[in-house]
Amino acid sequence: MKKIVSVLFVFSLLLMSCQGEDGIDGQNGSIFLGQSFERNIDLVTTNNYQQTIEIPLSIDLYDTDMVLVYRLLGQSGGYDIWKPLPETVYTNFGDEFQYNFEHNFDFVTIFIDAPSTFNYNNLLSGDTLNQVFRIVVLPVDFVNSKNIDVTNYDEVIKYTK
Repeated sequence: MKKIVSVLFVFSLLLMSCQGEDGIDGQNGSIFLGQSFERNIDLVTTNNYQQTIEIPLSIDLYDTDMVLVYRLLGQSGGYDIWKPLPETVYTNFGDEFQYNFEHNFDFVTIFIDAPSTFNYNNLLSGDTLNQVFRIVVLPVDFVNSKNIDVTNYDEVIKYTK
């Protein structure tokens, strides 16, 4: 009987110490990876140069999770080029503005932010229309344990599903 109890004890310790390689262990042995989704939006005057995006119900967002937003700049050699927000853009008129964001548990709001002296009429349609953004949700403990450079899109995205 003592041997059976000892074997069961050792087996239970082994089960509790199992850990995934690329995620954070969750309940019932599941592995948590980051999750992402994309949206194509227009940042126009009728919406005050902002757009609010609902976080899909399939994504569980916790207090400690990190929400990151990247803007698609274009392609090079068949690969997408993503830039993290906030992103400062310098115009041909000598002005500057930023693509920026804020979030809560249900929504991410992406907006154009600029100084009070900025003339929004100088924005080009390429600055406001058909902008593609990728929103990434990562468990912050995982980010810290892997020392991920969140400004490097390629490094971040390999940990999402």
